[in-house]
Amino acid sequence: MRGNQKNKDYKMKWTPEFAYAIGLLTTDGNLSIDGRHIEFTSKDIQHVRLFKKCMNLKGIKIGKKKNGYSDKKYYRIQFSNVRLYKKLLKIGLMPNKSKRIKRLKIPNKYFFDFLRGCFDGDGSFYFYWNLRWKSSFMFYTIFCSGSLAFIKWLRKKIKTLLNIKGHIDPNGSRQEWELKFAKKESKVIIPRLYYQISLPYLQRKYKKVIEALKTEEIMRTWRNPEGAQA
Repeated sequence: MRGNQKNKDYKMKWTPEFAYAIGLLTTDGNLSIDGRHIEFTSKDIQHVRLFKKCMNLKGIKIGKKKNGYSDKKYYRIQFSNVRLYKKLLKIGLMPNKSKRIKRLKIPNKYFFDFLRGCFDGDGSFYFYWNLRWKSSFMFYTIFCSGSLAFIKWLRKKIKTLLNIKGHIDPNGSRQEWELKFAKKESKVIIPRLYYQISLPYLQRKYKKVIEALKTEEIMRTWRNPEGAQA
């Protein structure tokens, strides 16, 4: 559903909420080639509601649109704001960004809010038992993009801030790149993504992360009960 904010002077102030919304736009959003419209689309209604709230889009309704590859309808919010559009261009966003996007101008203070938005937008988290070793529980935190340059920038930025590097793999089936962090490094990055319970985040992904961390803690206690009580 379109909304019009074109006559408003959008004062772009960096906050955890705004940085999170920029992460969502970077992954699942779109800047129209008309130089004014901004759109965010998701199959998850909570996702779109979070974006709307974080961007303070009052009076703009959430609509639906068909997926280009199927008849399935996705939730969408679209609005017009020329001044915000121009400021998003200065950050590093652009129309048709999927394979063209590179580095973005994100303040370090809000980088992990932005990264949480990227994770909720087009990231994934999974865990499993590795049968090659007895009682080996594994999990991975993954960030995805069609742009290798963007993935390399994310990796460099995370390494600078957290001193972990992950590894980059191609995902041929989706024609994109994945920045993966295994369990040891995931345990470093996860607390930075969810540093406060009141932050905006996608609940279903958060619950999956918490489930994995609780399982890991149970395994650690089982292996070394005395150490766990210390």
